Amino acid sequence: MTTLSVKQALNQALHQLMAADDTVIVVGEDIVGGAGSGSAEELGGAFGVTSGLAARFGTARVIDTPISETAFVGMGIGAAATGLKPIIEVMFCDFMGVCFDQIMNQAAKMRFLSADQIQLPLVIRTSMGAGDSSGAMHSQSLHGLLASIAGLRVVCPSNAADAAGLLKSALSDPNPVVLLEHKGLYDLETDIDPALPAVPIGQGKILIEGAAVTLVTVSAMVHHAVKAAKQLEKDGITVEVIDARSISPLDSDLITKSVAKTGRLLVVDEGAAFGGFADMVIAEVAQKAFPHLKAAPRKITPPHTPVPYAPSLEQNWLPSTPDIIQGVKDLLNA
Repeated sequence: MTTLSVKQALNQALHQLMAADDTVIVVGEDIVGGAGSGSAEELGGAFGVTSGLAARFGTARVIDTPISETAFVGMGIGAAATGLKPIIEVMFCDFMGVCFDQIMNQAAKMRFLSADQIQLPLVIRTSMGAGDSSGAMHSQSLHGLLASIAGLRVVCPSNAADAAGLLKSALSDPNPVVLLEHKGLYDLETDIDPALPAVPIGQGKILIEGAAVTLVTVSAMVHHAVKAAKQLEKDGITVEVIDARSISPLDSDLITKSVAKTGRLLVVDEGAAFGGFADMVIAEVAQKAFPHLKAAPRKITPPHTPVPYAPSLEQNWLPSTPDIIQGVKDLLNA
């Protein structure tokens, strides 16, 4: 085992993937330079994830682009359709709005409309999440929105092993995959297998077993959920914490089996309060595990407003560990 941060694990996985397959290319804004340095130093994008790739594999395979998501996402779609394996970096998921037609109407539908004649091994890496006062247009978590588009696969890792493993699975998938990396987790270190084994898309993971409540969450909220579960255990309340990891496809079997055991569901998510990941999970459970429910499922999400800029407002906007603890207790008393 070795200790790596999420950023380091993603970087090593990219190095491994590019070394193993000459058809893998990496494309995006500032992925060679980055961080506004103005120098030739290879910083590897805004978050340093692609550092060292251009020096090792050359700028024919690691391509800095103009500031036009529509252009370089479209470039990636065409490259994937004609035999390459592009990994496209969109700096913030908020910028998906710029290239949404390419993602929604081209990438997501190409395999279906071609009757599977065109495979699309396209990976779009992007960042998500609030907590660092980046403002309303750089802090959204749009995994629920993207998962609503048929033809896209959407994954959200919460740790280094899953980040690297899901990236590897995404590149071998014939469907386009969006990998959303939380900005607040890039420097989070965990012990990890240095081989960085692939993590199957569509499989959630039970992190803590429990009997009182099923707590489903994803990305940065996983760490709040684990903290809450450990504190609740001191009060004699055992919570089953599930890291969904994959938003689409969702591991509904894992979730419904857990709810059949506990009889209660709480979903915690940083995404949309209306029509987002939390609502998707609750709908699945209502359809597949309704007879097992002892109380109506509940969710904890931010308010249905843009992300505030002021640090104090932003922290109040985000779900927290105390919010989850209170949510579990309220559900048990329902």
